[in-house]
Amino acid sequence: MSIADEIRKLAELRDAGQITEAEFLEAKSRLLSAGGATPSPVSPVKRLRRSVADRWIGGVCGGLAVMTNSESWIWRLLFAICTLFAGVGPLIYILLWIFVPPEQEN
Repeated sequence: MSIADEIRKLAELRDAGQITEAEFLEAKSRLLSAGGATPSPVSPVKRLRRSVADRWIGGVCGGLAVMTNSESWIWRLLFAICTLFAGVGPLIYILLWIFVPPEQEN
C-alpha cells in the first residue's frame, strides 16, 4: 500500500471520529518520515488503560472516559445504574480493575 493510500485511510478515520486530529497528524508525520520504508503499523484504536490522574477508586472510569472521548462522570453514573438495577456494576468494575493495566506515568 502506498503512503498516499495510508494517509487517505488515516483521513477517513479522522473524519469518522475514530482518531483525533493530533493522532492523525502524528501518524501522518510518521508515515512521511519513514519515506519509502515500510512504517510500523499505525493503530488508531486507543487501548484501555486505568487512569492515574482521573481516579476515585481504581481509575477504571477515568480510563474508559479517555478511551471513548467522554467524561468520566458518565461512566461512574453507568456503573451506579448497573449496580442499582442489575447488581453487576461492582463485579464489572472489580474485573476491569484487576485485568486492565494502569497507564504509564510520564
